[in-house]
Amino acid sequence: MSAVSTPSGPRAAAPADRGTAPARRDAEATRTAILKAARYLLARHAHADITLRAVAERAGVSPPLILKYFGNKDALFARVMSFDTDADDLLDAPLDELGRHMVRHVLASQRDRGADPLVRIAFAPLHGEHGEVLRANFRAQVTERLAARLTGPDRGLRAELAVAGLLGLGVMYGVARGPHLRGTDLDAIADRYGPLVQVQLTPLPDAPRP
Repeated sequence: MSAVSTPSGPRAAAPADRGTAPARRDAEATRTAILKAARYLLARHAHADITLRAVAERAGVSPPLILKYFGNKDALFARVMSFDTDADDLLDAPLDELGRHMVRHVLASQRDRGADPLVRIAFAPLHGEHGEVLRANFRAQVTERLAARLTGPDRGLRAELAVAGLLGLGVMYGVARGPHLRGTDLDAIADRYGPLVQVQLTPLPDAPRP
């Protein structure tokens, strides 16, 4: 009897162990789908006009599931209006390679995830007082954070100019959907456009003295 009962314990526990990781993956996939749906709607409608039901329908989930993961609409959109995690990935490269990296990241995010890390700031005027939250987050989490990595004079201006170039690229790719841009290999675009962004990240050489 003991030979049968001793191994049964570990075998009985194994299915629960095997089920844990898929459950976590499913939960993470659900959260990602909800955030992606909320981002999509926030870029096209005023915050006040977006309902949890609309987010749920686009994400393919039920409204109570959104409440389970995020608590309420304000908590969900606080996540959507933050650029913090996006900035982690956007700025994840050495400074001398950052222009090309940011260009490629903006385009790859739209191509692979359908979500630009920056372009939702362009829709801030739609959102009233929530637009001010979006602007404040963008400045603190993107442009000021980028400026802090730069050296030399006019760091704030140069960071804003670099990000402006990325925003224009993101709008042309994801909103205007330029056919030539979308039909070109991302690395080729990064090779061409990256130096235009990088020049803002690099201090100008000192002017020669007379």
